[in-house]
Amino acid sequence: MEETRTKVTIFTASYRIKGFIDLLPGSRVTDFMTGAKEFIAVTDAEVWELEVGGRQLMAVPFLDVSRAHIQVIAPG
Repeated sequence: MEETRTKVTIFTASYRIKGFIDLLPGSRVTDFMTGAKEFIAVTDAEVWELEVGGRQLMAVPFLDVSRAHIQVIAPG
């Protein structure tokens, strides 16, 4: 199946994470989260301190994010 790379911003209680998830064509981020298992894969991930102007803590090609810790996920 073809997947579409979609840029997302994820907020947890401690971090802001920017990166990409793979969606099926025509799917929404909501659909992705509904079908997600315990962890979601984020590629080309950047992890930032949560506060405004917070510093970047790491940049990695792949990051598993616990679905239980995600408070907000938004495209873009």
